[in-house]
Amino acid sequence: MRERLIGIDAGGTMTKAALFDLDGRELACERRPNQMLFPGPGHTERDPERMWQAACESIASVLENTGTSPDDVVAVSCAGYGSGIYLTDRDGNPVRPGVVSTDSRTADLVAEWDGNGRAGVTARRIQQRVWPGQAIALMAWFSKHEPETVARTERVLFCKDFLRGRLCGDFSTDPTDAGIAGAIDVETGEYAREVFRDLGIASWLDVMPEIGPSAEVVGKVTPAAARQTGLKEGTPVVRGVADVAAAALASGVVTPERLSMIAGTFSINSTLHASPRLSVPPFLQMPYPIGGQVLATEGAATSASNFEWFCREILDAEAARALSNGASVYDVCNDYVRDALDRDNDILFLPYLFGGPGGAPAGLLGLKRSDKLGDVLRGIFEGIAYAHRVDIERLLSGYDAARPTTIRLAGGASRSAIWAQIFADVLGLPVEVTDGTELGARGVAIASAVAIGAYADFETAISRMVRVRQRWEPNAGQHAVHSRKYVRFLGLTRAVAREWPQ
Repeated sequence: MRERLIGIDAGGTMTKAALFDLDGRELACERRPNQMLFPGPGHTERDPERMWQAACESIASVLENTGTSPDDVVAVSCAGYGSGIYLTDRDGNPVRPGVVSTDSRTADLVAEWDGNGRAGVTARRIQQRVWPGQAIALMAWFSKHEPETVARTERVLFCKDFLRGRLCGDFSTDPTDAGIAGAIDVETGEYAREVFRDLGIASWLDVMPEIGPSAEVVGKVTPAAARQTGLKEGTPVVRGVADVAAAALASGVVTPERLSMIAGTFSINSTLHASPRLSVPPFLQMPYPIGGQVLATEGAATSASNFEWFCREILDAEAARALSNGASVYDVCNDYVRDALDRDNDILFLPYLFGGPGGAPAGLLGLKRSDKLGDVLRGIFEGIAYAHRVDIERLLSGYDAARPTTIRLAGGASRSAIWAQIFADVLGLPVEVTDGTELGARGVAIASAVAIGAYADFETAISRMVRVRQRWEPNAGQHAVHSRKYVRFLGLTRAVAREWPQ
């Protein structure tokens, strides 16, 4: 028998199933798109049934394409984006489409809470900021705008928990998802009942999921799920973690000396703490399944998704030429940036296509007639790195900040050696990238390995299942150059935010 683990990761656009051995080697991955819905301004939703179908198809394909026997799969688990919300009946059937964490329908409500002080009180009780896509804000919105939906709701679930419920009939959650939802006191790990009462959503406590350990077998693949996925009936199913925590686990972040940085759809930057971070309330904060630690996170939609847009909308011709030559547009971009590194570059890119601080717009500044495409792409790489620095400087401020000595980089940017070096130079810290591509799926595979007793604990599992593939050291001279440009980046962001109409 070849023991295999399957990790499922329902991300922003794709649901993926990846196959691993017990040494953490990623053997294969299959992906299927999620069906996104945009029923109103600021509304970003997902068809839960289509997401489940995407998971089924991905699992079946990864088994078939690798010739893996279902008998060899010793455990399966799910990761998914944190917060947003899935509302279901008692059997886990959706009563409405799921809400994605980028949804902003509650923006006016959160602004009202900011104005009357309720957001500040709530933030202190849940040890993190209040934001529009957070479950507690969404529950308040549904109570006001969709009371008929509330009346039909018998379970509140989060993304990974909906999928796991379909696999095995368990509808609990874990501390990472409950934390990101703003639903718990991070220090105690229990539901923040005062918050529910103060926000007028106390009745929702009756339908909130039970909270249990991330690395725990909570059920077995049902006959129905076995037919749909190709898994063996009775395969153990593990509770799992939210994607932010899963990526940190898969990057080998086990102590405060390592900072987890995801440069993908979002800028996600996380550090570990012995207790909840209080001096500067983070964007997200959640219990971490290693040593009673807490994961604090700062982030924004200012990362590699901005580069993806540029490639998709501006470089379509380059992409076609690259494809005809057996390459990708990303390979071509890396070559362009490599050629531009020796030239002076005053270009500043503001990576705010999805919204900037104070309403700052996206833009390219400092272009000259002599500039080439490589200079522009280098400016984009640098601007995104500067935006990460903004989040990281906030994360590393205050009396209770961590003092990391190494950054573990994940996400799309981790596939570019040029970009990894730019991150090291901008941030002034060594950058390391671990092997494999699907870190969310690997994170829950690690949890599964612990849950079934293959390893005694997370630390042991990570030491066996995570390997550093490459390391980049910061260049002191380049760090100084970037620090000067970074000051201009901050000043220009503030200036355009002041002048741009809201």
